[in-house]
Amino acid sequence: MDKKDTKFWSNISNTILGEVQEVVKPIVGTEEGGKVIKMGADGTPTKYIDLVAEDKVIEILERTERPVTLISEEIGELKIGKGPSEAVFVVDPLDGTRNALKNIPAYGISIAIADPMGLSNSLEDLHKLTIGDIEIGFVKNFATEDIYSAQKGKGARLNGQPIKPASRKDVLGSSIGAYIYRADMSKVDRLCQTVSSMRILGSVAIELCYVADGTYDAFLDVRGNLRIVDISAAKLIIEESKGIVTDEKCKSLKSGLNVLDRTSIVASCNKDFHKGIIEILGGI
Repeated sequence: MDKKDTKFWSNISNTILGEVQEVVKPIVGTEEGGKVIKMGADGTPTKYIDLVAEDKVIEILERTERPVTLISEEIGELKIGKGPSEAVFVVDPLDGTRNALKNIPAYGISIAIADPMGLSNSLEDLHKLTIGDIEIGFVKNFATEDIYSAQKGKGARLNGQPIKPASRKDVLGSSIGAYIYRADMSKVDRLCQTVSSMRILGSVAIELCYVADGTYDAFLDVRGNLRIVDISAAKLIIEESKGIVTDEKCKSLKSGLNVLDRTSIVASCNKDFHKGIIEILGGI
């Protein structure tokens, strides 16, 4: 993706961040927002607030009058415009839906953008793209107004300022985030006996970004059921901050850009810390 296109799609992303926030704001904390409308393409119920957020994303992308492909939790895959896609948007329009419905201040949006690199317009061809092809990433916490961003090879930022992960090397006494619902509790128990504190906020994209800026020493989800749309932007943000992201076996994430692929994830501040946490989980 050349510099001109990077700037254009980044500007579009910032428009999405702002307009989606405005359209969901009146629904946050309401009973109306929690009404189930349909089953989403990812196999989970789509609530009204999710649909409002996604519809705004689609509207903004249509306004560009440029061909793109949208990959999103509720609609699945949507081709917008005619001709080969100039960009592939991987979007979680509302990360932390339950938090938004309860007005818990950890919910927002995740936007990741990949360059189709001259691939044909067929979905079969676009399915060759993986999470490693993401070039631009944005995560915004609507409750705090914080915006995390990254461009491949250009570093990561929080509200425009460069960020870096924590310098901790020992898992003992560390502070981590984790999603442990229906996880293998034997692994979680070993970890709980080692770390100082464990946080569960219910917004994967935001919590992953907490690794990038040093708020968390690590974040993990070892269920093997984490959706790629949830992590595509945050993975780039962590890696551009010089943090480490792998699965629970310490292997690189190579999942395709679609709503059905699932993975485990371990994100941490540096190689030494990462090795320690993977060993506790039994991955090495």
